[in-house]
Amino acid sequence: MTLCPIALVAGCEKCPAFKVCPLKGVIGDYNPDAGAAKPQDAASKGPAK
Repeated sequence: MTLCPIALVAGCEKCPAFKVCPLKGVIGDYNPDAGAAKPQDAASKGPAK
């Protein structure tokens, strides 16, 4: 649940205190797994044909 007023309006990544905010995953909308592609998924599928 997003409680931070800046995260509600602009999102955590656009906040000026994003790098130092200790609560971005608790009261903000930051999710470290959402934007990261997992390299092991591409490797597990095998070579493209």
